Amino acid sequence: MISPDYDDSTAFLGDWGPFQRTVFALLCLSMIPNGFTGLSMVFMGDTPAHRCLIPAALNITDEWRNASIPLEEDEESRDSRFSKCSRHRMDVVKNYSDRGLLPWVDVNVSDIPQEGCLDGWEYDTGTYISTIVSEWDLVCSDNWRAPLTTSLFFCGVLTGSVISGQMSDRFGRKKVLFVTMAIQTVFTFIQVFSPSWLIFCLLFFIVGMGQISNYVSGFVLGMEIFSPPVRDIYSTLGVCLFFSIGYMMLPLAAYFLRDWRMLLLVFTIPGIFCMLLWWFIPESPRWLLSQGRVTEAEAILRKAAQMNGVNAPDVIFPLNQTRENAGSLRTYSLCDLVKSRNVCCITILLCLVWFSVSVGYCALSLNTSSLHGNIYLNCFLSAAVEVPALFMAWLMLRRWPRRLCLSSTLSLGGLVLLFIQLIPQHMNYVTFSLVMLGKFGLSAAFSILYPATAELYPTVLRNTALGTCSMASRVGSILAPYFIYLGGYYRSLPYILIGSVNILSGLLSLLLPESLGSPLPETISHMQTVVGFRKRHSSNSPTDGNCDEEHESEHL
Repeated sequence: MISPDYDDSTAFLGDWGPFQRTVFALLCLSMIPNGFTGLSMVFMGDTPAHRCLIPAALNITDEWRNASIPLEEDEESRDSRFSKCSRHRMDVVKNYSDRGLLPWVDVNVSDIPQEGCLDGWEYDTGTYISTIVSEWDLVCSDNWRAPLTTSLFFCGVLTGSVISGQMSDRFGRKKVLFVTMAIQTVFTFIQVFSPSWLIFCLLFFIVGMGQISNYVSGFVLGMEIFSPPVRDIYSTLGVCLFFSIGYMMLPLAAYFLRDWRMLLLVFTIPGIFCMLLWWFIPESPRWLLSQGRVTEAEAILRKAAQMNGVNAPDVIFPLNQTRENAGSLRTYSLCDLVKSRNVCCITILLCLVWFSVSVGYCALSLNTSSLHGNIYLNCFLSAAVEVPALFMAWLMLRRWPRRLCLSSTLSLGGLVLLFIQLIPQHMNYVTFSLVMLGKFGLSAAFSILYPATAELYPTVLRNTALGTCSMASRVGSILAPYFIYLGGYYRSLPYILIGSVNILSGLLSLLLPESLGSPLPETISHMQTVVGFRKRHSSNSPTDGNCDEEHESEHL
């Protein structure tokens, strides 16, 4: 395995030379497409105002055409509105119209029997030209299909989290980054031509697999290339900030492109340009060394030294170390995350925290269309509030312990959401402000969670562990659309649930090991222990890398 002083062996490169700046910028640019792809359903899956279609060919008077849609009371505002899913029976209406009777004068319209929208629906085109909801009539009895579409995307994300983590640890960060980037771009383009909702969902599932896979692989690649002072910046003001930039581009693009097919078509353009970065982004030297490919790792580091204008030592990694690497290689898998009691506890705690943050973040992001005000402005503000949150997260990561960073941001996001139930319904702007403050806290927590997780796991398991935690978070993402739908029963219920879950996670995060100021672990034996555990020394070599031969942890 890799020597624990890997950072010392590569210190000759410096922290922030031309090589690091170039890789930093290119990896960050590759994150932009993930921002608008992951949350595109805010606009593509929004439900325009609609009501039953009255066929133009039906020869009835204008008075009866206007009276054909019954009025019903809105449960929230208590105002009357046209029914979205029913109309008066057209044969009865046609009979009254042909006889010259007037609605509400000669006929009590409320006594006319009602029927469903047998001829389809007509949709308001003031906000959208078309969405997948208006394209395939995902309303009324089929309204369950809209949240299911979002959930299926996140099912793809979950599947990608499981597969890509192990693939990246086995085949390399760079290969998985660009292969999955190509999958995301190509299948997004194919989605434009979806002939049915079912085909759209199938393609969206595959896009989700590619989306998370290239995001996690790119994140891990940067964390392993950069030195400790740069990692905190990369994980917050790097990948997360550029994800937010992509997110902010989403409402701007959707404002000018009101048709969902055109919107998807535009989303493929940045992905095509990002594919060209293959020739400029290197593989992770850490990963190459963990695989015994020392010559390739040293070649990348020597090229980096040349870019930075420094001289690399004749021998970067000692020969005896490289021989040890070649003789001690083994393959790691998901099973290694549960073999050891300490590693298992860390994984379970992190999965719970990732789940909670993801439920809150995705639910608040996807719910912008239901908030008071303009949907495009709401979505932009929901994205823009992440920018100060990321700056705050970066400042916290520089000085505060990781556990305190996580606990405080999770508690902030959860507490303000619990206050929403106390706000009167007519005070929409106060509710909106609290939702944005909750989003602020959870966005900061999400950006802290990535480096906090990466710092706890060794190189041989890092991408697998991140993929597993990301898988847990995507279970939360899958459930997020249905958290939003609970608001139809009680307006504040989603916020109560999200707030409570994240406060609990904030408390659980205090049990995690502290990684502030510690080097990235290279083998399982270098991992720190959960609070309340202590290490039991083993006579085996710590470089063995076998889970069963690790310095096991026991309760105090």
